[in-house]
Parts: sequence; structure tokens; C-alpha cells
Amino acid sequence: MNGAHPDPAAGTPEPGDSDGRPGTGAPGAESTAAGASAGAGEIPAEAAQPRKGPLSFLSGALTSGLLAWCCLWLSRRVVAYYSLHPPHYQARVAQSIATALKTLIVGMSFLATFSFAFVGLGLTLVFVRSLLQPAPQSPP
Repeated sequence: MNGAHPDPAAGTPEPGDSDGRPGTGAPGAESTAAGASAGAGEIPAEAAQPRKGPLSFLSGALTSGLLAWCCLWLSRRVVAYYSLHPPHYQARVAQSIATALKTLIVGMSFLATFSFAFVGLGLTLVFVRSLLQPAPQSPP
């Protein structure tokens, strides 16, 4: 029964149905009855989740600070190792590759240190801000 007016006894067509027959949509598609059960007064699932609190910010800041400290220790060890054991090769290409690799390793270790320290600082500031901000009032 293809046409502009589907049979009212057959139900409303699901989105994507071109022939107007119910139940011929994509597998796993929601039916119109299940979609109608979500009323306008219900809170969406994203809004129902609780907000992050100061304890969450503090634990993230401490974790990030600890990882920054570990990366700083590792970075110092890498610099000390390459200071005591500089790469020296006879071939210019091998020397160039070894120097580039040394620079890459030292740079990446300090980049990780900076990244963790910066995130830890940001989370510490958010933690302090969350302590100074009044708690939001929930509606009765």
C-alpha cells in the first residue's frame, strides 16, 4: 500500500520507512510507542548525573602532581645519563640520528613533566575555586 496516505490500522510508519509498513525499519530501531514514553517533564540522562565536587578536583590535582614529580625525576635521570654517555659514532649519519633521538627523548620527558604539572596546577586552581563558590541550591 504505497501512497501518500498509509493505512491508519497499520500504525504510524517508522522513520526511514518508505512503504509505510510498521516493523520494516532498521534492526534495533526504537518503536514509536517506546519513544512516546519519554515525556517532556523528564530530566535527560546527561543532566541527571551529579556534578564533580572539590574532592574529585583535589584527587586529580594530587595524582597529576605525583605524575609530574615522577616525570621530573625521570627527566633528570635521562639528562644525567646522556651527559655521562654522549653518543659518538664515526659515521656522520649515525651521529646525526643518535643526536636527534637523544633530543627527542629528553624533550618528550620534559614535555610530559610540564603537561602533568600544568594539569595539576589547573586542577588545584579549580579546587580552590570550588571551595570559594557557594554550593548550588537544588530545587525542592
